[in-house]
Amino acid sequence: MIAEKMKSMVANSSAIRAMFEEGNRLAGIYGAENVYDFSLGNPNVPAPPAVKDSIIEILKESDPVALHGYTNSNSGYADVRQTVAESLNARFGTAFHLENIVMTVGAAGGLNVILKTLLNPGDEVITFAPYFGEYRAYVSNYDGVLVEISPNTVDFQPKLDEFEQKITKKTKAVIVNTPNNPTGVVYSEDTIRRLAGILKEKQREYGTQIYLISDEPYRELAYDGVEVPYLTRYYDNTIIGYSYSKSLSLPGERIGYLVIPDEAADSEEVRGAANVATRILGFVNAPTLQQKVVAKCIDESTDLSFYDRNREALYNGLIECGFECIKPQGAFYLFVKSPVEDEREFCQAAKKYNILMVPGRSFACPGYVRLAYCVSHEMILRSLPRFQELSREYF
Repeated sequence: MIAEKMKSMVANSSAIRAMFEEGNRLAGIYGAENVYDFSLGNPNVPAPPAVKDSIIEILKESDPVALHGYTNSNSGYADVRQTVAESLNARFGTAFHLENIVMTVGAAGGLNVILKTLLNPGDEVITFAPYFGEYRAYVSNYDGVLVEISPNTVDFQPKLDEFEQKITKKTKAVIVNTPNNPTGVVYSEDTIRRLAGILKEKQREYGTQIYLISDEPYRELAYDGVEVPYLTRYYDNTIIGYSYSKSLSLPGERIGYLVIPDEAADSEEVRGAANVATRILGFVNAPTLQQKVVAKCIDESTDLSFYDRNREALYNGLIECGFECIKPQGAFYLFVKSPVEDEREFCQAAKKYNILMVPGRSFACPGYVRLAYCVSHEMILRSLPRFQELSREYF
Protein backbone atom coordinates (compact mmCIF):
# COMPACT_ATOMS: atom_id res chain seq x y z
CA MET A 1 0.00 0.00 0.00
CA ILE A 2 1.50 3.34 -1.02
CA ALA A 3 1.71 6.32 1.32
CA GLU A 4 -1.42 8.43 1.77
CA LYS A 5 0.39 11.57 0.65
CA MET A 6 1.45 9.81 -2.55
CA LYS A 7 -2.11 8.77 -3.39
CA SER A 8 -3.16 12.37 -4.07
CA MET A 9 0.09 13.07 -5.93
CA VAL A 10 -0.43 10.05 -8.18
CA ALA A 11 -4.05 11.05 -8.78
CA ASN A 12 -2.92 14.53 -9.83
CA SER A 13 0.09 13.30 -11.79
CA SER A 14 1.49 15.72 -14.31
CA ALA A 15 -0.83 16.56 -17.20
CA ILE A 16 2.28 17.61 -19.10
CA ARG A 17 3.75 14.12 -18.97
CA ALA A 18 0.35 12.61 -19.79
CA MET A 19 0.14 14.70 -22.96
CA PHE A 20 3.70 13.77 -23.87
CA GLU A 21 2.82 10.08 -23.58
CA GLU A 22 -0.31 10.68 -25.65
CA GLY A 23 1.90 12.22 -28.32
CA ASN A 24 3.99 9.06 -28.48
CA ARG A 25 0.81 7.00 -28.82
CA LEU A 26 -0.54 9.15 -31.66
CA ALA A 27 2.83 9.12 -33.42
CA GLY A 28 2.67 5.33 -33.49
CA ILE A 29 -0.71 5.55 -35.25
CA TYR A 30 -0.33 8.51 -37.60
CA GLY A 31 3.43 8.91 -37.89
CA ALA A 32 5.53 11.38 -35.92
CA GLU A 33 5.47 13.93 -38.75
CA ASN A 34 1.67 14.15 -38.46
CA VAL A 35 1.54 14.78 -34.71
CA TYR A 36 1.97 18.32 -33.35
CA ASP A 37 3.11 17.85 -29.77
CA PHE A 38 3.51 21.14 -27.88
CA SER A 39 3.27 19.55 -24.44
CA LEU A 40 6.77 19.22 -23.03
CA GLY A 41 9.40 21.91 -22.40
CA ASN A 42 12.21 19.70 -23.67
CA PRO A 43 14.80 21.78 -25.59
CA ASN A 44 15.08 20.92 -29.26
CA VAL A 45 18.28 22.92 -29.74
CA PRO A 46 21.50 20.93 -29.38
CA ALA A 47 23.96 21.88 -26.69
CA PRO A 48 26.71 24.25 -27.86
CA PRO A 49 29.65 22.37 -29.47
CA ALA A 50 31.83 23.49 -26.56
CA VAL A 51 29.88 21.16 -24.27
CA LYS A 52 30.91 18.04 -26.19
CA ASP A 53 34.48 19.32 -26.55
CA SER A 54 34.66 20.01 -22.82
CA ILE A 55 33.38 16.56 -21.93
CA ILE A 56 36.06 14.95 -24.10
CA GLU A 57 38.77 17.21 -22.70
CA ILE A 58 37.75 16.58 -19.09
CA LEU A 59 37.63 12.82 -19.58
CA LYS A 60 41.05 12.81 -21.20
CA GLU A 61 42.73 15.02 -18.61
CA SER A 62 41.12 13.89 -15.36
CA ASP A 63 41.88 11.11 -12.95
CA PRO A 64 38.78 8.93 -13.49
CA VAL A 65 38.64 7.85 -9.85
CA ALA A 66 38.61 11.45 -8.64
CA LEU A 67 36.33 12.71 -11.43
CA HIS A 68 33.62 10.13 -10.78
CA GLY A 69 33.97 10.14 -6.99
CA TYR A 70 32.19 12.17 -4.34
CA THR A 71 33.08 15.85 -4.07
CA ASN A 72 34.86 17.00 -0.90
CA SER A 73 31.86 19.17 -0.07
CA ASN A 74 28.23 18.28 -0.71
CA SER A 75 27.97 21.80 -2.14
CA GLY A 76 30.21 20.82 -5.05
CA TYR A 77 33.72 21.48 -6.35
CA ALA A 78 35.23 24.66 -4.91
CA ASP A 79 36.75 25.76 -8.22
CA VAL A 80 33.43 25.30 -10.04
CA ARG A 81 31.55 27.29 -7.43
CA GLN A 82 34.14 30.07 -7.62
CA THR A 83 33.80 30.16 -11.42
CA VAL A 84 30.02 30.46 -11.14
CA ALA A 85 30.33 33.24 -8.54
CA GLU A 86 32.79 35.23 -10.65
CA SER A 87 30.58 34.88 -13.74
CA LEU A 88 27.57 36.21 -11.86
CA ASN A 89 29.61 39.10 -10.45
CA ALA A 90 30.77 40.09 -13.93
CA ARG A 91 27.25 39.95 -15.35
CA PHE A 92 25.17 41.46 -12.56
CA GLY A 93 27.54 43.56 -10.45
CA THR A 94 27.18 41.27 -7.45
CA ALA A 95 29.90 40.31 -4.96
CA PHE A 96 29.42 36.57 -4.55
CA HIS A 97 32.12 34.12 -3.52
CA LEU A 98 32.28 30.35 -3.71
CA GLU A 99 30.60 29.87 -0.34
CA ASN A 100 27.48 31.56 -1.75
CA ILE A 101 27.08 28.81 -4.36
CA VAL A 102 25.64 25.31 -3.84
CA MET A 103 25.76 23.12 -6.93
CA THR A 104 22.48 21.23 -7.33
CA VAL A 105 20.75 18.50 -9.28
CA GLY A 106 19.04 20.99 -11.58
CA ALA A 107 16.71 23.77 -10.46
CA ALA A 108 14.19 21.22 -9.17
CA GLY A 109 16.82 19.66 -6.93
CA GLY A 110 17.83 23.13 -5.79
CA LEU A 111 14.26 24.09 -4.90
CA ASN A 112 13.85 20.91 -2.87
CA VAL A 113 17.13 21.56 -1.09
CA ILE A 114 16.23 25.11 -0.09
CA LEU A 115 12.65 24.23 0.91
CA LYS A 116 13.97 21.35 3.03
CA THR A 117 16.39 23.84 4.57
CA LEU A 118 13.80 26.51 5.39
CA LEU A 119 10.40 24.97 6.06
CA ASN A 120 8.84 23.84 9.31
CA PRO A 121 5.51 21.96 9.12
CA GLY A 122 2.72 24.46 8.49
CA ASP A 123 4.97 27.19 7.11
CA GLU A 124 3.42 28.99 4.16
CA VAL A 125 5.01 29.49 0.76
CA ILE A 126 3.39 31.99 -1.60
CA THR A 127 3.53 31.77 -5.38
CA PHE A 128 1.82 33.56 -8.25
CA ALA A 129 -0.55 31.80 -10.64
CA PRO A 130 0.01 30.67 -13.25
CA TYR A 131 2.94 28.67 -11.91
CA PHE A 132 4.83 25.43 -12.54
CA GLY A 133 2.57 22.83 -10.95
CA GLU A 134 5.35 20.89 -9.26
CA TYR A 135 5.77 23.75 -6.77
CA ARG A 136 2.81 22.34 -4.87
CA ALA A 137 4.48 18.94 -4.55
CA TYR A 138 7.84 20.45 -3.63
CA VAL A 139 6.30 22.47 -0.79
CA SER A 140 4.18 19.52 0.35
CA ASN A 141 7.31 17.35 0.49
CA TYR A 142 8.33 19.27 3.62
CA ASP A 143 4.83 19.71 5.07
CA GLY A 144 4.59 23.31 3.99
CA VAL A 145 1.43 25.00 2.70
CA LEU A 146 1.38 26.54 -0.77
CA VAL A 147 -0.61 29.78 -0.95
CA GLU A 148 -1.68 30.85 -4.45
CA ILE A 149 -2.08 34.40 -5.69
CA SER A 150 -4.75 34.39 -8.38
CA PRO A 151 -3.68 35.14 -11.96
CA ASN A 152 -3.74 38.58 -13.51
CA THR A 153 -4.88 37.62 -17.00
CA VAL A 154 -4.45 41.13 -18.40
CA ASP A 155 -0.64 41.10 -18.56
CA PHE A 156 0.28 38.23 -16.17
CA GLN A 157 2.32 40.47 -13.89
CA PRO A 158 1.77 39.43 -10.23
CA LYS A 159 -1.27 40.72 -8.35
CA LEU A 160 0.61 42.58 -5.65
CA ASP A 161 -2.47 43.86 -3.80
CA GLU A 162 -3.65 40.30 -3.23
CA PHE A 163 -0.08 39.26 -2.43
CA GLU A 164 0.17 41.87 0.32
CA GLN A 165 -3.10 40.69 1.84
CA LYS A 166 -2.11 37.01 1.89
CA ILE A 167 1.23 37.40 3.66
CA THR A 168 0.89 36.19 7.27
CA LYS A 169 3.13 35.42 10.24
CA LYS A 170 3.37 31.90 8.82
CA THR A 171 4.79 33.08 5.48
CA LYS A 172 8.32 31.68 5.23
CA ALA A 173 9.05 32.02 1.53
CA VAL A 174 7.79 33.34 -1.79
CA ILE A 175 8.58 31.60 -5.09
CA VAL A 176 8.79 33.63 -8.29
CA ASN A 177 9.58 32.34 -11.76
CA THR A 178 10.68 34.88 -14.37
CA PRO A 179 10.79 34.45 -17.34
CA ASN A 180 7.69 32.55 -16.45
CA ASN A 181 6.52 29.06 -17.23
CA PRO A 182 3.81 28.92 -18.64
CA THR A 183 3.28 32.51 -19.87
CA GLY A 184 6.72 33.60 -21.08
CA VAL A 185 6.22 36.87 -19.18
CA VAL A 186 9.21 38.64 -17.61
CA TYR A 187 8.39 40.37 -14.33
CA SER A 188 9.24 44.04 -14.78
CA GLU A 189 11.73 45.93 -12.63
CA ASP A 190 8.84 47.99 -11.26
CA THR A 191 7.05 44.77 -10.26
CA ILE A 192 10.18 43.46 -8.52
CA ARG A 193 10.78 46.74 -6.67
CA ARG A 194 7.17 46.84 -5.45
CA LEU A 195 7.25 43.16 -4.46
CA ALA A 196 10.50 43.70 -2.53
CA GLY A 197 9.02 46.71 -0.79
CA ILE A 198 6.00 44.71 0.37
CA LEU A 199 8.24 41.94 1.70
CA LYS A 200 10.42 44.38 3.63
CA GLU A 201 7.38 46.02 5.20
CA LYS A 202 5.83 42.66 6.15
CA GLN A 203 9.08 41.49 7.73
CA ARG A 204 9.06 44.63 9.90
CA GLU A 205 5.35 44.21 10.72
CA TYR A 206 5.61 40.58 11.80
CA GLY A 207 9.19 40.50 13.04
CA THR A 208 9.90 37.50 10.77
CA GLN A 209 12.22 36.63 7.91
CA ILE A 210 10.61 35.95 4.51
CA TYR A 211 12.84 34.45 1.83
CA LEU A 212 12.27 35.24 -1.85
CA ILE A 213 13.15 32.17 -3.93
CA SER A 214 13.73 33.00 -7.58
CA ASP A 215 13.38 29.96 -9.84
CA GLU A 216 15.42 30.84 -12.95
CA PRO A 217 15.80 28.03 -15.49
CA TYR A 218 14.75 30.41 -18.30
CA ARG A 219 16.87 33.43 -17.35
CA GLU A 220 18.94 33.33 -20.55
CA LEU A 221 15.90 32.93 -22.82
CA ALA A 222 14.70 36.53 -23.19
CA TYR A 223 13.80 38.25 -26.46
CA ASP A 224 13.68 41.72 -28.01
CA GLY A 225 16.33 43.07 -25.64
CA VAL A 226 14.17 42.52 -22.56
CA GLU A 227 16.16 42.73 -19.32
CA VAL A 228 15.47 40.12 -16.63
CA PRO A 229 16.08 41.78 -13.22
CA TYR A 230 18.55 39.97 -10.94
CA LEU A 231 16.61 39.78 -7.71
CA THR A 232 19.41 39.80 -5.12
CA ARG A 233 19.95 43.45 -6.08
CA TYR A 234 16.46 44.38 -4.85
CA TYR A 235 15.88 42.27 -1.74
CA ASP A 236 18.48 40.93 0.71
CA ASN A 237 16.61 37.74 1.60
CA THR A 238 16.71 36.44 -1.98
CA ILE A 239 17.85 32.94 -2.91
CA ILE A 240 18.39 32.09 -6.57
CA GLY A 241 17.76 28.65 -8.06
CA TYR A 242 19.32 28.20 -11.49
CA SER A 243 19.51 25.38 -14.03
CA TYR A 244 21.58 24.81 -17.17
CA SER A 245 18.76 22.69 -18.62
CA LYS A 246 17.65 25.44 -21.00
CA SER A 247 20.65 27.76 -21.24
CA LEU A 248 22.92 24.91 -22.39
CA SER A 249 20.20 22.44 -23.52
CA LEU A 250 21.16 19.93 -20.82
CA PRO A 251 17.84 18.97 -19.16
CA GLY A 252 18.76 15.32 -18.72
CA GLU A 253 22.11 16.06 -17.12
CA ARG A 254 20.46 17.63 -14.05
CA ILE A 255 22.90 20.38 -13.23
CA GLY A 256 22.28 23.77 -11.64
CA TYR A 257 23.02 25.78 -8.52
CA LEU A 258 21.63 27.80 -5.63
CA VAL A 259 22.87 31.27 -4.74
CA ILE A 260 22.60 32.04 -1.02
CA PRO A 261 24.02 35.57 -0.59
CA ASP A 262 25.80 36.85 2.50
CA GLU A 263 23.05 39.47 2.83
CA ALA A 264 20.33 36.82 3.34
CA ALA A 265 19.21 36.37 6.94
CA ASP A 266 21.22 33.69 8.77
CA SER A 267 23.09 33.09 5.53
CA GLU A 268 25.91 31.04 7.01
CA GLU A 269 23.46 28.77 8.80
CA VAL A 270 21.26 28.49 5.69
CA ARG A 271 24.25 27.56 3.53
CA GLY A 272 25.36 24.93 6.01
CA ALA A 273 21.88 23.46 6.19
CA ALA A 274 21.57 23.46 2.38
CA ASN A 275 24.83 21.54 2.22
CA VAL A 276 23.41 18.93 4.61
CA ALA A 277 20.03 18.88 2.81
CA THR A 278 21.82 18.06 -0.44
CA ARG A 279 23.18 14.94 1.25
CA ILE A 280 20.18 13.76 3.24
CA LEU A 281 17.76 14.18 0.34
CA GLY A 282 19.85 11.57 -1.45
CA PHE A 283 21.49 13.82 -4.02
CA VAL A 284 24.82 13.63 -2.09
CA ASN A 285 26.33 16.09 -4.60
CA ALA A 286 25.52 17.44 -8.05
CA PRO A 287 26.83 15.33 -10.98
CA THR A 288 30.59 15.71 -10.93
CA LEU A 289 31.33 15.55 -14.65
CA GLN A 290 28.63 18.10 -15.40
CA GLN A 291 29.95 20.45 -12.73
CA LYS A 292 33.27 20.50 -14.57
CA VAL A 293 31.51 20.92 -17.93
CA VAL A 294 29.48 23.98 -16.94
CA ALA A 295 32.57 25.60 -15.44
CA LYS A 296 34.37 25.25 -18.77
CA CYS A 297 31.27 26.44 -20.66
CA ILE A 298 30.35 29.26 -18.31
CA ASP A 299 30.24 31.81 -21.16
CA GLU A 300 28.42 29.56 -23.64
CA SER A 301 24.72 29.79 -24.44
CA THR A 302 22.13 28.06 -26.54
CA ASP A 303 21.04 29.44 -29.93
CA LEU A 304 18.33 31.90 -28.90
CA SER A 305 17.55 32.74 -32.53
CA PHE A 306 16.08 29.26 -32.97
CA TYR A 307 13.51 29.81 -30.24
CA ASP A 308 12.86 33.37 -31.36
CA ARG A 309 12.05 32.21 -34.89
CA ASN A 310 9.66 29.61 -33.48
CA ARG A 311 8.09 32.20 -31.19
CA GLU A 312 7.36 34.55 -34.08
CA ALA A 313 6.03 31.81 -36.36
CA LEU A 314 3.70 30.22 -33.81
CA TYR A 315 2.51 33.45 -32.21
CA ASN A 316 1.76 35.15 -35.53
CA GLY A 317 0.16 31.99 -36.92
CA LEU A 318 -2.19 31.61 -33.97
CA ILE A 319 -3.14 35.29 -33.95
CA GLU A 320 -4.00 35.01 -37.66
CA CYS A 321 -6.23 32.05 -36.80
CA GLY A 322 -8.15 34.25 -34.34
CA PHE A 323 -6.72 32.95 -31.07
CA GLU A 324 -5.78 35.31 -28.22
CA CYS A 325 -2.36 35.26 -26.62
CA ILE A 326 0.07 37.76 -25.09
CA LYS A 327 3.40 37.73 -26.88
CA PRO A 328 5.99 36.03 -24.64
CA GLN A 329 9.09 37.97 -23.65
CA GLY A 330 11.05 34.92 -22.57
CA ALA A 331 11.18 31.15 -22.04
CA PHE A 332 9.68 29.04 -24.85
CA TYR A 333 5.96 28.91 -24.14
CA LEU A 334 2.77 30.50 -25.46
CA PHE A 335 -0.15 30.79 -23.05
CA VAL A 336 -3.24 30.90 -25.25
CA LYS A 337 -6.75 31.84 -24.15
CA SER A 338 -9.17 29.00 -24.70
CA PRO A 339 -12.12 29.92 -26.94
CA VAL A 340 -14.36 27.96 -24.53
CA GLU A 341 -14.58 28.30 -20.76
CA ASP A 342 -13.32 24.81 -20.00
CA GLU A 343 -9.93 24.59 -21.70
CA ARG A 344 -9.92 20.82 -21.31
CA GLU A 345 -12.67 20.68 -23.94
CA PHE A 346 -10.47 22.78 -26.21
CA CYS A 347 -7.54 20.40 -25.67
CA GLN A 348 -9.78 17.47 -26.56
CA ALA A 349 -10.96 19.23 -29.73
CA ALA A 350 -7.35 19.92 -30.69
CA LYS A 351 -6.50 16.23 -30.40
CA LYS A 352 -8.79 15.57 -33.37
CA TYR A 353 -6.15 17.42 -35.40
CA ASN A 354 -3.28 15.67 -33.58
CA ILE A 355 -2.45 18.91 -31.74
CA LEU A 356 -1.38 18.40 -28.12
CA MET A 357 -1.53 21.24 -25.61
CA VAL A 358 -1.50 21.39 -21.80
CA PRO A 359 -4.60 22.64 -19.94
CA GLY A 360 -4.06 25.85 -17.99
CA ARG A 361 -5.49 24.41 -14.79
CA SER A 362 -2.23 22.42 -14.55
CA PHE A 363 -0.72 25.85 -13.80
CA ALA A 364 -3.62 27.05 -11.59
CA CYS A 365 -5.01 29.14 -14.44
CA PRO A 366 -8.10 27.57 -16.05
CA GLY A 367 -9.31 28.96 -19.34
CA TYR A 368 -5.88 28.90 -21.00
CA VAL A 369 -3.64 26.34 -22.65
CA ARG A 370 0.15 26.15 -22.81
CA LEU A 371 2.09 25.41 -25.98
CA ALA A 372 5.83 24.72 -25.77
CA TYR A 373 7.54 25.96 -28.93
CA CYS A 374 10.89 24.29 -28.22
CA VAL A 375 10.17 22.02 -31.18
CA SER A 376 11.40 21.90 -34.75
CA HIS A 377 10.53 24.90 -36.88
CA GLU A 378 9.24 22.55 -39.54
CA MET A 379 6.74 21.06 -37.11
CA ILE A 380 5.40 24.52 -36.30
CA LEU A 381 4.92 25.28 -39.99
CA ARG A 382 3.18 21.93 -40.55
CA SER A 383 0.91 22.56 -37.57
CA LEU A 384 -0.44 25.94 -38.66
CA PRO A 385 -2.92 24.59 -41.23
CA ARG A 386 -4.22 22.24 -38.55
CA PHE A 387 -4.64 25.14 -36.13
CA GLN A 388 -6.55 26.92 -38.89
CA GLU A 389 -8.91 23.95 -39.16
CA LEU A 390 -9.30 23.90 -35.39
CA SER A 391 -10.10 27.62 -35.30
CA ARG A 392 -13.01 27.14 -37.69
CA GLU A 393 -14.82 25.25 -34.96
CA TYR A 394 -14.85 28.42 -32.84
CA PHE A 395 -14.58 31.55 -35.00
